[in-house]
Amino acid sequence: LPPGYKEDDIDDLPPSGKKARPNRYFPHIQEQGQWKKGIQGYLASIHYADAMLGRVLDSLESGPNKDSTIVALWSDHGWHLGEKEHWQKFTAWRACTRVPLMIRVPEKISATLPSGTIAGSVCDRPVNLLSLFPTLIDLTGLPAHGNNDGPSLLPLLRDPDSEWDHVSVTYLADRGSFGISATDWRYIHYLNGDEELYDIRNDPYEWANLAPDPTYAEKLAGFRGLAPTEFAEKIPPSPLSLDSIPWIPAGENEVPRSNPDGANFSIVIMNQREIPVELFWMDLDGNPKSYGNIAPGAIREQPTRPGAVWMIADPSSGKTLGFFTVGDRRAKAVIPSL
Repeated sequence: LPPGYKEDDIDDLPPSGKKARPNRYFPHIQEQGQWKKGIQGYLASIHYADAMLGRVLDSLESGPNKDSTIVALWSDHGWHLGEKEHWQKFTAWRACTRVPLMIRVPEKISATLPSGTIAGSVCDRPVNLLSLFPTLIDLTGLPAHGNNDGPSLLPLLRDPDSEWDHVSVTYLADRGSFGISATDWRYIHYLNGDEELYDIRNDPYEWANLAPDPTYAEKLAGFRGLAPTEFAEKIPPSPLSLDSIPWIPAGENEVPRSNPDGANFSIVIMNQREIPVELFWMDLDGNPKSYGNIAPGAIREQPTRPGAVWMIADPSSGKTLGFFTVGDRRAKAVIPSL
C-alpha cells in the first residue's frame, strides 16, 4: 500500500482541503477489498509503459541518430492511490503535482551545452513543465519567444546544484486555487483563502499542515508574496464538445432506479425532437419525479450526481421514450430526433 497513506491525515486540513479529498472511488475500492489489487493494476500499467519506452530508447540507441537527438521525458500529472483518502488526480498535493522529468543532451550537438548532460545526475530544484519549451529553444539555438512563462532549465542542465530562485506553481480548476513548490516547502491556497503549508524535507508525504501554527507566519507571508495575482477566465467547454451519455430507448429496457454516488456536477440535456419532452429523475425506489418539460430544440443544464437515472417521456401521452444513466463527469445527454 502507498507509504504516503496515513489514516488520520485529513484531520488537520482546512475545510477546502477536506472537500478536495473525497471522491467515490477510494471508499468504493476499500469497501470491495480491492485497494492492493488496484495499486497492483496501476503499477502493472506503469511497468508496461516503462517497457514500451525502453523499446523506443533501444531503437534510438541502435540507430543512426543517437548522438544527435535530445530526449525529454515527462508526464502530465501524478495520481493518488489513497493518500489523503483520494484516488485520482485534480488536487494540489504532491502526490498529484509531482511528475517525472528527465532530459538527455548528447555531447557536441548544442552550442549552449557542448559537453551535454551528465548521465545519472539528479536535480532537486522546483521546476515546472512550462520550462520545457524555452529549454529546448535554448539547447537548439532557435529564436527565443518572449511570451514563455517558464524559465529555461539550461543552468540546471549545466550544473544540477546551480543557484535557482524560481518556484513552481500548479493551478487548480477554480480561479484563485493553486499550489506552490519551493525548495523544501509546499504551499497550497484555495479560492476562499484556506491554506496549507508543508515542510517537505521533514514531511515528504504532507502529513502535518503547518499553516495554522503561528510559528510559521513568516513562511506563510513569504509564499503569499510569491502567489499569482492574475488568473485566466475559466471558460466552460462547448456542450457539443462533451462526451455523450448513451441514450437507452424505451421498450424492452426497464428504467432502473437511481444509485447516486459521488459529488454533484451538471450535465447538458439536449432535446433534438420537434416536440417538448418531460424530464423525470428516478428516485432511489425507482419512482419517477418530474423536473418539468424541455422545449423542442432546447438545451438544459441539469445538476446531478454519478449514478443518477434521468427518464424522458412524452408529456402529452405519458409514454416513456428512453433514459440516461449518468457517469462520473460532465457530459451531454442527447434526446435523439425521431
